[in-house]
Amino acid sequence: MAAKIRLSKRSTQTKSFEMRHQDVKKSWVVFDADGVILGRLASAIATMLRGKHRPTFTPSVDCGDNVIVVNAEKVRMTGKKAEDKIFFYHTGYPGGIKERTRAKILVGAHPERVILKAVERMMPGGPLGRRQMGNLKIYKGAEHPHVAQNPKTIDFAARNAKNKRTK
Repeated sequence: MAAKIRLSKRSTQTKSFEMRHQDVKKSWVVFDADGVILGRLASAIATMLRGKHRPTFTPSVDCGDNVIVVNAEKVRMTGKKAEDKIFFYHTGYPGGIKERTRAKILVGAHPERVILKAVERMMPGGPLGRRQMGNLKIYKGAEHPHVAQNPKTIDFAARNAKNKRTK
């Protein structure tokens, strides 16, 4: 027989905080990827998109910020990751498997895909993760069309000496 637990009037129960969708206040932030290490940048962006940097983080709510990344073509990698990491994709036709390295993608028409895929692989899979990825805007050059939102610039390279690569 289970014993009944009785709470006295003196005991206090803490209540955990649950944020609701309508209570979320989103802000806009800009990251400059010029010379920054890809993995470090992607993990910081994923944290901002999820909202884990806030004290009101709720895992089931899109409570992250809108993130803008500029200078995507100037992102760096340590070691030989740019040449050695091979990404495969399939055209859909028989024998249509193709491969590309990160270095080829960076000099190609869409260098922002390197950052996009790095962040996407750090986000949760499912409807909420896809919705949060919609808050990420990546641009090849230094210009972006979101000036009207008054984004706050985050100097990610100055946070830690290891975040920036000069070579």
